[in-house]
Amino acid sequence: MADEGTIALFPGTFDPITNGHLDVIRRAQGLFGKLVVAIGRNPAKANLFTLDERVSMISVLVDECCSKAVVECYDGLTVDFAKRIGATVIVRGLRNVSDLQYEFQLALTNRAVADIETVFIMTGETYAFTSSSLIKQIAAGGDIDRLHRLLPPLVLERMKQKKAEHGGRLPLRRDDAFTSE
Repeated sequence: MADEGTIALFPGTFDPITNGHLDVIRRAQGLFGKLVVAIGRNPAKANLFTLDERVSMISVLVDECCSKAVVECYDGLTVDFAKRIGATVIVRGLRNVSDLQYEFQLALTNRAVADIETVFIMTGETYAFTSSSLIKQIAAGGDIDRLHRLLPPLVLERMKQKKAEHGGRLPLRRDDAFTSE
């Protein structure tokens, strides 16, 4: 079923990466010759993990489960990065109808300005309510272990370490801006 010549891009901040993200990665890799999990910066979001920490964790997790996926990071517009690496498809996970309106607008814009298609993959029903923002809220307010069904064990451990290193608080910070290449 895979189109071996097609490079697809699954972009996100992945802060933190969730089991829902990994579900989409596992299923998307079977559809394309190569899947690039692209970790981007979003100055509008408060980050828990640095870009280097995210790349490290996600690389380990993707290596464990996905033979046709690689992890890279980027700055700037997703469509510009897609063109640089030769990706002709952007993969997006959909959790619910609320995601659809935003993702549909983004997909149409990407096709109009960059001639790149978007493939939507519905997340597994187990993860339909999960978002990285919600995960951070729950973790900040209490016991991180209660997130064990939503996060890979590696991410749980790193979140606990972060919280312990910062006096029981999660250190959320914003990237100031995109950097230029």
